[in-house]
Amino acid sequence: MDMELEAYLRPPEMDMPPYPAKVITLATGGKLVVRQVNRDAVPRLLQAVRPTLEVPRDYYDIVGVRLYAELLGWYRYRVRDEFCLIGQIDGLLVGIVNTRAYSPEVDISLHTLAIERGLRIGAHLFAAKMEYSIEYCGREEVLITAESPIGFRRWMIEYDLEKREGQHELGGATPYALTRDLYYRNKERLVAGERPVPEELMQVAEREIIIASEEDILEKILGAKRRIVQ
Repeated sequence: MDMELEAYLRPPEMDMPPYPAKVITLATGGKLVVRQVNRDAVPRLLQAVRPTLEVPRDYYDIVGVRLYAELLGWYRYRVRDEFCLIGQIDGLLVGIVNTRAYSPEVDISLHTLAIERGLRIGAHLFAAKMEYSIEYCGREEVLITAESPIGFRRWMIEYDLEKREGQHELGGATPYALTRDLYYRNKERLVAGERPVPEELMQVAEREIIIASEEDILEKILGAKRRIVQ
């Protein structure tokens, strides 16, 4: 590898504080551990994202393929200032979210992928990355767009986001913004979790990111086996 050129190709990185892990008690009583991961986790995460690329339902395919590219770009040092949070239940990966810093004042929300559906895991993880951007990184706002009707209802409507002119980094639909004021107005209603995570739960989460089989991932997303998406 030509390291001189590689150093040129790699973007500079903004210093960002660590995200303190938290645990959310789900409606089922299950314990969702939300924590930050670094680049070393990306190859494992890609295994979980890959099966979604063939699922058009609820636009999992476009969300999956874009998230795959963003994670791979981060892993290869081709995306600037990206961060990633994951959700695990008993070590099992059930969701992934990512965002990147556009400036010291503005973050760009990228994607939210829930592998386990019906437990508001996507909503909890989205709220967690907003929490990180606003509370821990000190951003003034986060720019957000939607690629599915579910996403529009979950983010734009549920948070009463402010419409913005111009274009989101992902293109497509009109961009919206979560401002600091909107975040704190909605925090009590939408941001859940307790800190610190009990040591035994954290040890299980950090020991291994467990990935369900491709068949199980599709079943969790679709509520049926692979035959449904053929």
